[in-house]
Amino acid sequence: MTGRSGCLRIALDLAARGVPVLPLSREKRPVANCRLCRDNACGGRPVMKTPGPCRCPRPCHGWAAATNDRDALTSGTWAVAWRQAGAVGYHPGAVGLTVVDLDSPEAVVWAHQALPATRTVSSTRGEHWIYLGAMASANSVRPGVDLKSSMAYARWLGPGTGTMVRLPDAVRALLVREETTPARGRVASSVPRPAILNRDVATGCRHNETYIREGLARGLALIAAKHESGAGAQTFGVARFLAAQHTACPGPCGLGPVGEQLVAAAVAVGVPEAYAERAVVRGFTDAGAAA
Repeated sequence: MTGRSGCLRIALDLAARGVPVLPLSREKRPVANCRLCRDNACGGRPVMKTPGPCRCPRPCHGWAAATNDRDALTSGTWAVAWRQAGAVGYHPGAVGLTVVDLDSPEAVVWAHQALPATRTVSSTRGEHWIYLGAMASANSVRPGVDLKSSMAYARWLGPGTGTMVRLPDAVRALLVREETTPARGRVASSVPRPAILNRDVATGCRHNETYIREGLARGLALIAAKHESGAGAQTFGVARFLAAQHTACPGPCGLGPVGEQLVAAAVAVGVPEAYAERAVVRGFTDAGAAA
C-alpha cells in the first residue's frame, strides 16, 4: 500500500501505539533535507551525530525526524512527503527494539543457524528479525546483515509472525567483530580536528569545559596506549565512561566533538575509522547520556 492515504494511515496507527515514524520515498529512503537544513547547515537535530538546535517542522534529518506526534504527521509541512511516500519508516531504538535486517537468502540461512528465533517479517530480499532491546546500529556487520536500532530507521513491513525475545548476546557481538591488530602504516581518516565543547550546543550540560577536557585527556591517553591491540575495545570503554558522566544532565550535552576526538585517537593507533565510529556510538548508546 503506497501513496499518501495508505502510508499515512499506517503511520498514524503506529504513532498511536507510541512508535516514532517517518515517510520513506519509493526508493525506501528518508525525505531529503529542506533548503535550510541541507548539509546540516542548521546544526542537525539533537541526538544526531552532530547535535544541534534544528527545530525544522519538516521531516528533515532522516531517522531523527521520526515522531509519534499526530499533529506533526498530519501537518501541511509533512503533506508533500506523504504524497510522494512509497513506504513508512520507524525508529526501532526509540521503542526498545533492534531489527536484524537479513538482506539475502544466505543471510536468512545464517540467522536460523546462529540466532534465537524471534518475531520475523518478510522483506523484498530476505527477512527482518526483531528483538526486544535497543543497541547501536551498524551496516554490513556480516555479509547481507545490517543492525537497525538506535540512530537508524527501519522500513515497516507489517507486524510479522512469532514471539519477540530479548536481544541475544549473539547479536550484540556482531558489533565487536573488530580487528585488534592495527593496520599497517597510517590509516586514512576523514575525522577533522574538532572543538572540545560548544556551549551553543551543550545547553543542558552541567559540567564546565575544564572537567570535560580533563576527562577527555585521560581517555585519549588510554586509547593511545593501545598501540599494539585492543584500541577499539578501549575506545568503546572510554566513550561509555565519558558519556556516563552526563546521565544526570538535562541535555543536550554536545558530545559530538568528544566522540570525534575519540575516533581520531583510535584511528591514529590503527583502528579503521568505521570501527572506531561504531565503538563510540555504541559506548554513548550504552551509557544512555543526554547527547
